[in-house]
Amino acid sequence: MKVTNEQLKTIYFGALQFKEKDGFLQSFQYNDEQMAYFKKASDFWYDRCMASTSKTLEFSTKATEFSFDYKLAWKGSEDSIELEIDGLIDKIFYIKDLKEEGNLSFKLPEGEKKVVVYLSADATIWLKNFQIDADFVPAVKKPKVLWLGDSITQGFGPLRTSLTYVSVANKLLCYDIINQGIGGYVYDKNSLMDMGYKPEKLIVALGTNQYGEETMDAVEDYYKRLFEIYGFLPTLCITPLWRDDPNTNHEKLEQYCQGIKDVCKQYKNIIIVDGFKLVPHLSEYFLDNLHPNALGAEIYGRNLVEKIREVGF
Repeated sequence: MKVTNEQLKTIYFGALQFKEKDGFLQSFQYNDEQMAYFKKASDFWYDRCMASTSKTLEFSTKATEFSFDYKLAWKGSEDSIELEIDGLIDKIFYIKDLKEEGNLSFKLPEGEKKVVVYLSADATIWLKNFQIDADFVPAVKKPKVLWLGDSITQGFGPLRTSLTYVSVANKLLCYDIINQGIGGYVYDKNSLMDMGYKPEKLIVALGTNQYGEETMDAVEDYYKRLFEIYGFLPTLCITPLWRDDPNTNHEKLEQYCQGIKDVCKQYKNIIIVDGFKLVPHLSEYFLDNLHPNALGAEIYGRNLVEKIREVGF
């Protein structure tokens, strides 16, 4: 059974908007105005603002096979496209092994099962010609959550898309998320625009890329603008993680983390999570002593879920 792009959208999670080009379904987590801002501001940000970050296909089915054509429109780090069946990863396609265009086919066991396809966090993937040999039912996910962050939130580090900390956490939380994490990003109010999107909660994980700044003006301006757009929604602020890459100034990093906490304490709707308490301060848990690797991201995600449940966010 061939699935139209309109039908495909019903099982395609993580997108703010869709467009079509040459029959391919393109998904975006930002609106056009935001992407135009990134194009002016930084090629690095612009490439990554269109990546398939935290986007998934999720459904239940009795099918035994499905497939789709893909196009890799852009590649950053070479992570993966992964198939999960009833909570277990069953198949991994590494981006480094894929041609620019091709077809991916997935075999499934007999009987009813829950299926998740994790699309690459650090590549831009377009899809078309989705085919499946039985009916399917889209997953139910809620509440709507807007997740804002930098490269760690986008998913760089694990080099496995299902093992980014956002993927690990959201597998347990089942939020309907839009992940606006971008490699290299900072507290930048200019990227915050009314997208017509109505989240029920906000998660912000920024700061590690600007911890040397002498003032907290950027953080203050960011939250002021965020709440002007969305109102005072329940908001989780995750302060920067421990890091020990070359030239890290630990004293300044800790001071900046405290500065973020001081800003957030001014808002009754913000719950602060101390990032230093989420991942062990050991190189074994990091790709480069900055970005958590697969093990570090797994621990990060699970510890974050525990904290979210503890504080009732």
